[in-house]
Amino acid sequence: MVDLGAAPGGWTQIAVERVGPKGKVVGMDILEYDPVPGAICMQGDFLADDSPDRLKQALEGLADVVVSDMAAPTTGHPPTDHLRIIGLVEVALHFAMEVLAPGGTFVAKVFQGGTEKTLLDTLKKNFATVRHAKPPASRKESAETYVVATGFKGAAAPSGDDAED
Repeated sequence: MVDLGAAPGGWTQIAVERVGPKGKVVGMDILEYDPVPGAICMQGDFLADDSPDRLKQALEGLADVVVSDMAAPTTGHPPTDHLRIIGLVEVALHFAMEVLAPGGTFVAKVFQGGTEKTLLDTLKKNFATVRHAKPPASRKESAETYVVATGFKGAAAPSGDDAED
């Protein structure tokens, strides 16, 4: 499991409990946060060029779940805030599609006001099921919600036309 935007560590703690000693949990956040026993916790900006490779090295294989709880600081201008969060989700999704095992799950924080059509189209093309969910722990007045995509179809195999000889 990979936890992007891991601070303060709630998703990471739950993941460690769920995967048990045989699983691996890797988290990263731009903010410093307390280590979570049983997880690899890294500080860094996921948007930095080396961060995806650092996460892949720590993961040492494919992940069953990628969670993105990343959020840019809000500006108070809803259209700008929406674009910023969608940008983070798109980067997280690109990463997820590189590291998820077939059948895997991608969960990402978005704000109500919709998930961009292009993003939803990409999710629907690459996952069996895509839905939105608002966790009970989220305040009712909060615009925070999550997009949950399950059943990752796996990396597309090259077609005969694209395959190298």
